[in-house]
Amino acid sequence: MVALIDALHLRARHWVPFQRLAVVSRILLGLAFLPTGMVKLLGHRFTVLPTDNPVGYFFEAMYQSGFYWNFIGLGQVSAAILLLIPATATLGAIAFFPVILNITVVTWSVGFTGTKYITAFMLLAAIFLLCWDWDRFRSILVVPEDRPIVPSTPLVPLERFGYVLGTAAGMGVLLALRSLAPRAWVLPMLGVGAVAACIVLLGWVQLARRPSDASPASVQSSR
Repeated sequence: MVALIDALHLRARHWVPFQRLAVVSRILLGLAFLPTGMVKLLGHRFTVLPTDNPVGYFFEAMYQSGFYWNFIGLGQVSAAILLLIPATATLGAIAFFPVILNITVVTWSVGFTGTKYITAFMLLAAIFLLCWDWDRFRSILVVPEDRPIVPSTPLVPLERFGYVLGTAAGMGVLLALRSLAPRAWVLPMLGVGAVAACIVLLGWVQLARRPSDASPASVQSSR
C-alpha cells in the first residue's frame, strides 16, 4: 500500500499542473484566512446577522467569549502566513487543516448557506496540500526510509511576479471587504488582480515552451 502511495505521489509531483495547483491553493487558502482572521484578532464581529438566526447566534456567542475569539483569529492568521511563505508552506498546511476542518463542520452544522460549500472546497484543498507533502510526512507515518524530496519545476520570473502581485491585490480586496482597508481599494485591486492573472498565464505559456529535456541538475525546489 505504501509503495502504491509512493508511486502515485512521485507521478503527481512530476506533473507541472499539479505543482502549480499546489502554489495557487496555498495562495488562495492564505488569502481566505488572513482577512477573516484579522477581523477576529482585532476583536471585530464577523457577521451582522441577528441572534435569532442560528448562524448569527453562533458567531455572536463566540464573539462574546472574548479572548477565545482573538485566539481563533490568531490561529487563522498564523496558518495563512505560514502557507504564503514557501519555506514554511508544509507547516502552514498542517496548521491550516484542523482549523478548516472545524470551520467546515460548523458551517454545515448551523446551515451557513453558500459558505458551507466554500469551506468544503477549502477543506479539499487543504487535504490536497497534505497529500502533496507526503514525502515530508512519510518518515513519521511509516517506517523511516531514505527517500529524497521530489523537487518541483522552478517558477519562471514572470510567473513568480504574477503570484506576488495577485496575492497583494487579493489581499487588498479582501481587507477592503472586511472594512480593514478603504472600500475605494476594491475596484483598483480587482483590476490589478486581473493583470496579475494575465501575467501568470504568460508565465505558464513561457514555461510550456521551455525544452522538456532540461538538465535535472538545474531543477531546484519551488516548494
